[in-house]
Amino acid sequence: MKHLETLAVHAGGEPDAETGAIAPPIHLSTTFEHGPACERRAGFEYQRETNPTQVRLEAALAALEGGEAALAYASGMAAMHGLLDTLPPGSHFLYPRDCYTGLRSLAQEFLPERGVSGTALDLADLAAVRAALRPETRLIWVETPSNPLLEIADIAALAEIAHDHGARLACDNTFATPLLQRPLSLGADLVMHSSSKYMGGHSDTLGGALVFARRDEWFERAAHRRHVTGPVASPFASWLVLRGLRSLPARMAWHCRNARALAERLATHPAVASVAWPGLAAHPGHEIAARQMRDFGAMLSFRLRGGRDAALKVAGALRLARNATSLGGPETLVEHRASVEGSMRQSPEDLLRVSVGLEHPDDLLADFEQALARA
Repeated sequence: MKHLETLAVHAGGEPDAETGAIAPPIHLSTTFEHGPACERRAGFEYQRETNPTQVRLEAALAALEGGEAALAYASGMAAMHGLLDTLPPGSHFLYPRDCYTGLRSLAQEFLPERGVSGTALDLADLAAVRAALRPETRLIWVETPSNPLLEIADIAALAEIAHDHGARLACDNTFATPLLQRPLSLGADLVMHSSSKYMGGHSDTLGGALVFARRDEWFERAAHRRHVTGPVASPFASWLVLRGLRSLPARMAWHCRNARALAERLATHPAVASVAWPGLAAHPGHEIAARQMRDFGAMLSFRLRGGRDAALKVAGALRLARNATSLGGPETLVEHRASVEGSMRQSPEDLLRVSVGLEHPDDLLADFEQALARA
């Protein structure tokens, strides 16, 4: 299959061998029959290790990202931790200054307890990245576009820097999805997803995934940890994500169309100080994003001239868009990130993050117009 749109529909969706069912079946069994000496009759033993529905999902994820193997997890955080937990004590890694709060918590609270240190920096500054490398640096973790400032980093350049140093590059591809960006083709060694978001696509499932460029010892270490520690995706969650992948191309096209309309309107509104969406020509990372992405995604953030009070007034005045965390569902969601980041807060107080949904763009624009009139 030459096109990602076709692959998304068919990967992991082979008709059921027993019944001919077109929709993939859900296997809920926690245990599987084996022989008296634990001979596996169909390749499965216990759900925590693996199960047929999860196997289908992992095959689909690997195919979409162009990797050799994938691991499904119970959440994006579980996937992120599962990967970072493979770093041996004494290791060092680099991560973006603007990133998902959970990554910052792992880097500052939990990983130091087992002797792993991290340095946050602007990964768009390649000279700063090279200067931050240490002999013990094992990994560069990039998030592009970043959360919530939508900063852009050059994946291919970072991969070259990492590999020249003997390190690896991992990329959080949650915002872009493999429909818009394929980091492995740009030199990354691993892709992470919160599959709760665009892959599931309906705000009704929780999941995470790691996709490895190679089925090597790194994959085996992560797979062994998942088996022993148990952060596996449930069969039903796996099935929901697998179902979501089938409509991902159509949804992402509509998401991106709506995001462009909203970003362009916000950029000209007198109450808005700035808009962060990499599809705007004024965005500092626009040229790199245009080179490494097929489209610019449906996540954006904007800052209000009136500061925190204005941001909260606008968020509270929205009628169609909902105030809620998460992203990637059919409904437009707005979040005052600084209010939800807790002790790790770093987002500007005047910033609202928007996950642009699938509503008609005219309705979305009208909702933001009336809300901005309160700023």
